[in-house]
Amino acid sequence: MDILSMGDVQLEKYITKIMLDIGVPAHLKGYHYLRDAIMLSGKDMEAVSSVTKLLYPTIAKHFKTTDQKVERAIRNAIEVSWTRGNSDTFEELFGYSYEQGRPRPTNSEYIARIADKIRLDVREM
Repeated sequence: MDILSMGDVQLEKYITKIMLDIGVPAHLKGYHYLRDAIMLSGKDMEAVSSVTKLLYPTIAKHFKTTDQKVERAIRNAIEVSWTRGNSDTFEELFGYSYEQGRPRPTNSEYIARIADKIRLDVREM
């Protein structure tokens, strides 16, 4: 199975589970933007290589907001999950965590890593 043959609802549930495991608070706007970004990137990894030109504008259009607000909200959601989230899950996904004194991953690193994990996990199903 590949990620494109997986239903959108099923994929969204899977992404949500990972995001909650990492510790992204669901009440933040960035949570919803991040889930969309991961979903879009999982389906097309090219989206991660052009976050400012492709990914943010697509999400902004979907949520009727601006690219800048999408970027800022995603950055905030990542920052919150990085400092308050599950460090074991971060170490498993990224190889390092906040507790090791490392800086948080960039938006594109974060999105790409989770999207890649999902693509690999779906292949194993």
